[in-house]
Amino acid sequence: MTEGNGTTIPHASDHECCSTEGERKSHHSDKMKGNLVSRLNRIEGQIRGVKGMIERDTYCDDVLNQIAAIQSALNGVGKLLLEGHMKSCVIERIQAGESEVIDELLITVNKLMK
Repeated sequence: MTEGNGTTIPHASDHECCSTEGERKSHHSDKMKGNLVSRLNRIEGQIRGVKGMIERDTYCDDVLNQIAAIQSALNGVGKLLLEGHMKSCVIERIQAGESEVIDELLITVNKLMK
């Protein structure tokens, strides 16, 4: 699947969770991890670009538009992680009888929506 900008979006099934002695970890496929790292590297570059724009006294509206693009890109990373989390970790924990995962998920979604 691809986004409007041509970026390939790995399937959420490329994500798996496990718990070892109370420490929960996510295990993304190499494809998913590469996609996430690539997106974050691009975002990191955009942030450095905004810093440079500020240092060069770039017109505020132009800087604000770049900030909006960064926020949108971060939201894309968050959506991808959330989808994978819901389709693997949350389902696994519910099946294991850990219904408190729903409250955890609701708190996380509320933080993402701020």
